[in-house]
Amino acid sequence: QVQLVESGGGSVQAGGSLRLSCVGSGYCYSGCVMGWFRQAPGKEREGVAAMDSYGTIIYADSVKGRFTISKDNAKNTLYLQMNSLKPEDSAIYYCAEEKIPFVERGWVPSNLGYWGQGTQVTVSS
Repeated sequence: QVQLVESGGGSVQAGGSLRLSCVGSGYCYSGCVMGWFRQAPGKEREGVAAMDSYGTIIYADSVKGRFTISKDNAKNTLYLQMNSLKPEDSAIYYCAEEKIPFVERGWVPSNLGYWGQGTQVTVSS
């Protein structure tokens, strides 16, 4: 069974940093797109960052230069390093994966993809 388990969320003050982790079950060791999404109360879920196995990385304009997505294949773990956090970054953050070869801007997993359960990030001003 494919599982994605996020951790690393918490509460920080504006300007602070957090690193989110998403441990996978090994389903997407290669040939997959993996990424992070977030959803704030009353807002739609939005893509934050995503990457494919070929090294292509896409960031939302709102986080470019502040967030870094990376992956450790040996640990089956996807990371999101978040620096210079702002109150508007507060949301539940979800990792997701799908067995497709290339990432494109606007990617949202199809019904063949998988989602984690989410981890809360709260940034206070």
